[in-house]
Amino acid sequence: MWLTPFVFVLLLISGTAFAYLMGAVSVVSFLMVGKAQFLSILPQRIFAQLDVFAFMAMPLFILTAEIMTRAGVTRSLIDFALSMVGRFRGGLGHVNILTSVFFAGISGSAIADSAALSRTFVPEMVERGYNPYYAGAITAASSMIGPIIPPSIIMILYGGLTGASVAALFTAGIVPGILLALALLVLNSVLARIGKHPGGASPDLPRFWPSLKRAAPALLLPVVILGSLVLGLATPTEGSAIAVLFALIAGHFYNGLSRKMLVEALETTARMTGTIFIILAAISVLGFLAGQMGWSEALADWVESIGLTGNRYLFFLIAIFLVAGMFMDTPVAMTLLIPLFVPQAVAQGIDPVHLGIVLCFNLCVGLITPPLGKCLVVVAALTDLNYWRLAYAALPFIAVQILLLLALGYWPELSLALPRLAGFSVN
Repeated sequence: MWLTPFVFVLLLISGTAFAYLMGAVSVVSFLMVGKAQFLSILPQRIFAQLDVFAFMAMPLFILTAEIMTRAGVTRSLIDFALSMVGRFRGGLGHVNILTSVFFAGISGSAIADSAALSRTFVPEMVERGYNPYYAGAITAASSMIGPIIPPSIIMILYGGLTGASVAALFTAGIVPGILLALALLVLNSVLARIGKHPGGASPDLPRFWPSLKRAAPALLLPVVILGSLVLGLATPTEGSAIAVLFALIAGHFYNGLSRKMLVEALETTARMTGTIFIILAAISVLGFLAGQMGWSEALADWVESIGLTGNRYLFFLIAIFLVAGMFMDTPVAMTLLIPLFVPQAVAQGIDPVHLGIVLCFNLCVGLITPPLGKCLVVVAALTDLNYWRLAYAALPFIAVQILLLLALGYWPELSLALPRLAGFSVN
């Protein structure tokens, strides 16, 4: 087996794309453990991994986000948030967080949120007297709301990998997403008073009702999606198609529709979907090898031997996924770790929907945690801020998010009360 880590390190140093790296390492591993005869059925295994009904919703939700973002929805959401909280001390920090809440119902992606808002908020906050690193840190931290409040790309991925109901996951993400926003708002209020951040009433603040009217199509999108799922009017895949139609109507309302914009949105959607699917394909090869070698059974025996059951196993997973999120892309970490660890958790009686919310939230914390911290990287790159100084400024926000993560793990009702009320079958 010595050749496997050698090939991995060699390809990693060479800059090989992760999907090709994992595929090559997996094939070499088959040869090293004497399972070469199974290589002939890998194409069937790959297509079986991708042939999941829930995955069909992913490209359509990505397309919805691309259309809405390119149609000019961001400015209307910012104006509406300004009309609500812009008059308070640290008002632009509050606006930053609220805009991420509104934007979450459109993009479902923390990276898209941080990219869309950092160019707008960071310069504006700096111009009004905020420290640029505080402005960048709160933009990166609030972008984590995106994958928690539905629709969420990573929840679709989790549902496809585990068979958990995507509609239940979407519903379960609402309360944790709101709690995250409230926690960040409280923290921003405290830091605004300590740092004497600017704020207060201003004649140039947008008026509430006109800004609400302008933002209404964007604000209605998550209501339309969740309403169709909770009422049983549509499956997640059908709901994603409805979302695309609604996005086209909203794009017309914002006067942002054009042939060029639609072509660009489709091209971006194809690239993002292809990237996720090729990662799924590559890691499915390693997952097949894990099944052949009995790694899941060995893990289950080890967990049982050291007494990791119930909540102790859940918090063990939180630690594992928290570290993984610091070093790995979220789709990579999910497709690599979930098939290995989640079956044992479900076998111990942990509800898969609750577990999905905890693990998705868990990996999202890694998006603002060094050394990878992709949201930090995006904000730093788009605003010319030093990455490590930005990471240091984000530490209070990371601490609050980890505390909320532990609360979500300890109290399942924070995630499960709403799905249970909506009639979904959860423990």
